[in-house]
Amino acid sequence: MIKLNPKLSQKLSYLLLCVATSLAIVPVLLIIFIIIKNGASAISWEFLTSMPKSGMRKGGILPAILGTLSIVSCAVLITLPIGVCAAIYLNEYAKNNLLTRIIKLAIVNLAGVPSVVYGLFGLGIFVMLLKLGVSIIAGALTLSIMELPVIITTSRGALNSVPYSFREASLSLGVSRWQTIRHIVLPNALPGILTGAILSIARISGETAPILLTAAAFYIPHLPHSILDQVMALPYHLYIISTQIPNMPENVVYGTALVLLMIVLTMSCVAIVARIYFRKRRKW
Repeated sequence: MIKLNPKLSQKLSYLLLCVATSLAIVPVLLIIFIIIKNGASAISWEFLTSMPKSGMRKGGILPAILGTLSIVSCAVLITLPIGVCAAIYLNEYAKNNLLTRIIKLAIVNLAGVPSVVYGLFGLGIFVMLLKLGVSIIAGALTLSIMELPVIITTSRGALNSVPYSFREASLSLGVSRWQTIRHIVLPNALPGILTGAILSIARISGETAPILLTAAAFYIPHLPHSILDQVMALPYHLYIISTQIPNMPENVVYGTALVLLMIVLTMSCVAIVARIYFRKRRKW
């Protein structure tokens, strides 16, 4: 058996890791470069703040931007408190028995279900059964169910990262379990919870299948008035103008993709900044 020099083995391992990282990063940077190159010319104040016109070949994408933000905002307001509360119960209160193990396994499996399946579920339950129609609230509820397993999983991981000695020290002083969770565990787990939440928001911002069946419209030349209104959404709008409308200017298609990309990247940057800020405030 050939034995490699430890220094040579370390250099080879480092080289392989660099190559693997480059293979993952270079295609992403190339995609971003192509989108910026082809779409930057379409970005203007009018493009971002006006209504589409001339069969969506001219004008702006304001209804699609506000539609996406309204659906995602409603989904977050529904998902985040439910997901964090469920994670707290499973991590801090639930006993480790067969039932809880099955629930945890089901949550992990639900995180891998294709988004179109959630779209069909939302169509059957929220649109048809509950008579909410194709609307903002129906799309938000569908996205919230789709992201609930991710929020629960990331929140449980963040809660698990808090040392158990913190809980023991608090409980030994006569503090109740809920007060320990509220004042000791949650503040220290907040960076992980926020990061998971905001990254999941970035994910659902680009989903097409769930909102296609529950919330999105082909073309609506006005802004929504309530959560029961149907709206345009950037992912679906991008699909429409790139596949269904002939002679669509290329820079408009790439400009729409660039706006969606910037929304997702902005949310990711917010997650990174929030994580760094709250990590610096931790005392361990």
